[in-house]
Amino acid sequence: MRVEPHGVGSVLHVIKRGTRGMDIVRDEYDRQRFNISLFYLNDSFSDPNWIENLKFCKPFERPEHWPEREPLVHILAWTLLPNHFHLLLEETRENGTAKFMQRLCGSMSAAFNAKYSETGSIFQGSYKSKTVDDDSYLRYLAFYIQVKNVFDMYPGGLGKTVNDFEKAWKWALRYSHSSISTYALGIDSPIIEKEFLLELYPDRKTFKKEAREMLMLHLQHHDDKYSHLLLESYD
Repeated sequence: MRVEPHGVGSVLHVIKRGTRGMDIVRDEYDRQRFNISLFYLNDSFSDPNWIENLKFCKPFERPEHWPEREPLVHILAWTLLPNHFHLLLEETRENGTAKFMQRLCGSMSAAFNAKYSETGSIFQGSYKSKTVDDDSYLRYLAFYIQVKNVFDMYPGGLGKTVNDFEKAWKWALRYSHSSISTYALGIDSPIIEKEFLLELYPDRKTFKKEAREMLMLHLQHHDDKYSHLLLESYD
């Protein structure tokens, strides 16, 4: 497990990959389950039958018999891709990140195996994390996690988004398995604690402008300053 020392108040970039590069989600149900897992499993309360007990609840509603929600971490940004996911987390209680990741990944593996008749963990070892130690790194990570990773899935790849930025931007905002629309559209999300990053992106126009500038920087220079901090091979 490649996890740097950190304490309460630390901000962490966390990544988790499928074993042998395999997909960790295969259909829309799997992706939607990941979305709600970020909310329901980020809680000191644990219900082993949580999916079953949510059948008659509205989206992100909690059953009446559950206690008040006490998040293990603050999720600041996230993106799910077919074979891995990225999270930007604030550690708000001792060992909160470790507990949350254990619950999230354990639940995903159990659900995947039950659905597809597989066995064992679907993930490649333990999660990796890197502590965010300055504002410029935080700014870059906010772009990298939410924008670069979503644009990677745009038809034609990341390079295509330069000439097609407006079209690609609209396409990206329709991708519902990321926090990009939370900041780009200025909407509220039960998953995200927005206040932390709002100092960087106080409004939609600022977020979009920053995304475009960071995209150009990334493509022109491959941001050598941060490439060794991204917890994955550089694309």
